[in-house]
Amino acid sequence: MTTYHSKKEEIAEQIILSEVNNLSSGSSVVTGSGCAACHILFTLASKMQISEQDASDLLSEVLLHNLQLNEYFMQMIENIHMKQRMMGLAFFIKRREAKDRYIDSNFKNVLAELSADLLNYGVDVVFRKLLISSMSLEIAKNIGIDHHAATEELYYYMRKKDQETHENMLQLSITFMKRSRVKGYSKSYI
Repeated sequence: MTTYHSKKEEIAEQIILSEVNNLSSGSSVVTGSGCAACHILFTLASKMQISEQDASDLLSEVLLHNLQLNEYFMQMIENIHMKQRMMGLAFFIKRREAKDRYIDSNFKNVLAELSADLLNYGVDVVFRKLLISSMSLEIAKNIGIDHHAATEELYYYMRKKDQETHENMLQLSITFMKRSRVKGYSKSYI
């Protein structure tokens, strides 16, 4: 067991471990296109009587400090979301080192692409790109469809409600830019 800063983290570790064990042993708690990580997050929030955001932070904190549990958690996610559902099998069958190299490559490519877009098109275009990506990812998770389909659904909706969606995104963009100028850049946000 890992040494934590609080009793709350120790309790959270036990809940997370119990749920990972339960899901890894073939429990049918997560069915269809349900999310195993979300199940653990919601269970943590419910059992500890905390908000989903606090549960998310606590889950991240526990997994960050307990690398063995983090590895076990990831194996359970891959088993349910890739192997059992027959999705991403080419990625699933790779060794952990190859998976990490693939993720590292994609991580660096996305940062390079966003940096180039920032230089060539400006902050508002990059912000809009990140916002649309975040929205479509949320839709994909909630509906249980792939990211490309969710992106097309989002674009369809945005075209249908062009004026309204444009105004909403513009308002968020303005608010974001104002707040980022007031607070300034800080490495502590990263």
